[in-house]
Amino acid sequence: MHMPGAGADGAIVAWHRLAAQRWPIPLEAFPPGTALVGGAVRDALLDRLGPMPDLDLVVPGDAVAVSRQLRRRHGGSAVVLDAERSIARLVVQGWSLDLARQEGDSLSADLHRRDYTINAMALPLAEPHTLVDPLGGAAHLAAGELVAVAEANLLDDPLRLLRGLRLASELGFRLEPRTHAWILQHSPRMRGVAGERVLAELEKLATAPAGHRGLAEVLNSDLLLPWLGAGSDQERRNALALLDRLSLEHSRQLQLTAAEAAAALPLARLAALLDGAALQALRSSRRLQQRVERLRHWQTRLGHTDAMGSAAALSETERLQLHRQLEEDLPALLLGWPEPEREAAAAGWLERWRNPRDPLFHPRAAIDGGSLQRELQLRPSPQLGALLDHLMLEQAFGRLQERGEVLERARQWLDAEANDGGMAPCRD
Repeated sequence: MHMPGAGADGAIVAWHRLAAQRWPIPLEAFPPGTALVGGAVRDALLDRLGPMPDLDLVVPGDAVAVSRQLRRRHGGSAVVLDAERSIARLVVQGWSLDLARQEGDSLSADLHRRDYTINAMALPLAEPHTLVDPLGGAAHLAAGELVAVAEANLLDDPLRLLRGLRLASELGFRLEPRTHAWILQHSPRMRGVAGERVLAELEKLATAPAGHRGLAEVLNSDLLLPWLGAGSDQERRNALALLDRLSLEHSRQLQLTAAEAAAALPLARLAALLDGAALQALRSSRRLQQRVERLRHWQTRLGHTDAMGSAAALSETERLQLHRQLEEDLPALLLGWPEPEREAAAAGWLERWRNPRDPLFHPRAAIDGGSLQRELQLRPSPQLGALLDHLMLEQAFGRLQERGEVLERARQWLDAEANDGGMAPCRD
């Protein structure tokens, strides 16, 4: 990757890539002394900007007041993120702009308070757009090295310890030895960080191309002990072994599409690291907890069989339950299967999963409850659900095709339940 230098040429190239003319707010609308800082500057130099990058700006005065003034003039919505430190977010036309009051008596002093040197560069909005780089961040970018500004800066916000591992993984950088030592030494400080902030970093890491290695480093660095506990050595080895399989290369070997891999890899990686209890402690959504718990359940269940891809490894009821619970997330399960023993089974399952009309891999009710009640003159009862589940199972395994067959099988089930002394749904 070619990267411009730290001088005037580097600033010119960075500004060209930032395409400030597309920003939803013109440069002249910001107060004098405003500068773009942090990730957008770093990514512009690395030529890895997205179409609408998040913009972090420092202003010499009250950032909250500036955000409200810009909202009145240019629309959007403004939210105060930290009233004491005067930090606000302005969202306008799909762009996100974070504005913060400059700390210290100069832009250079503000940059000295940041986490890593590659994030401690600035581009003043006023011309000439000269790169302000008091800590050699551009040189560290060129060298592919992540260097902390100062030990005290990491301790000022211990989330920066985790962020360092995330940035190194995302960018493919090596950690400068002293920085790495600080991260390991101060990992217990993570206990004081809000769970939501920790989870946000883990989710970003899980989506990175080499996120499996980054998450393994997080686990080995003990940064998540407050949420995971020490665990056993075997549990750690199992998690590391599973993470090792959750690579982008492995998804390609399974012939997942880019979209399938983008959906499956982050979930599989998070599930390798965190269980439902840990996610709850990190204040994740209930939906994410459920998806992870279901994935982990079936990984454990199938891990005790000798023929993971064979229908004989699970009962029909279990197979149906698996596909009902993992209908959306089956590729995440397949990614964790050991290779090459189950390669053919994984390919077969994936082929069927891609067919939205496959009755087992995308199970649907054979008939709705209301129609079943009307056709067979049944009253509502707790057993009606059992009958509907039975019909879904029969359909999933190809034993039902037509509506008439569904109704006939329902009658047979009702008669069998009655003959066995069960309490089938009452008929009118």
